[in-house]
Amino acid sequence: MKSLLVVHHTPSPTTRECLEAVCKGARDPDIEGVELRSMPALGATVPDVLQADGFLFGTSANFGYMSGALKHFFDTVYYPCLDAVVGRPYGLWVHGNNDTAGAVKSVQRIASGLGLVQAAGAVELIGSVGTDARERCYDLGATVAVTLADDS
Repeated sequence: MKSLLVVHHTPSPTTRECLEAVCKGARDPDIEGVELRSMPALGATVPDVLQADGFLFGTSANFGYMSGALKHFFDTVYYPCLDAVVGRPYGLWVHGNNDTAGAVKSVQRIASGLGLVQAAGAVELIGSVGTDARERCYDLGATVAVTLADDS
């Protein structure tokens, strides 16, 4: 069984909605052979990353950057996991009130440094989360999970 690790910082009801939709997509009943583990960014550790076959990262956009919690996660796991996670797939969703570009770019830069492979385009969400946004998050979770399932 493949392991999909969701690392997130979801302090608001809006980012929590995104997380729930991403996890629901990753747990789509048609996708078999993938176990989902969801952890807050401040709780995820090096062993969690090393045991995962793929990743979903979620964050709010804060002052043009990823959340401090997700940045702390990356600071903690980067060097211990460097070279060990090369080629593993990831997906990303970012919610902001008016801009997400800097947050997306910063996560992509770190993921690239780790050698992760982006399995789907980043889901960038601004403002309230409606049906379309939840569907995009669902699709992101399902896409990364299917990528792992097809790898089995």
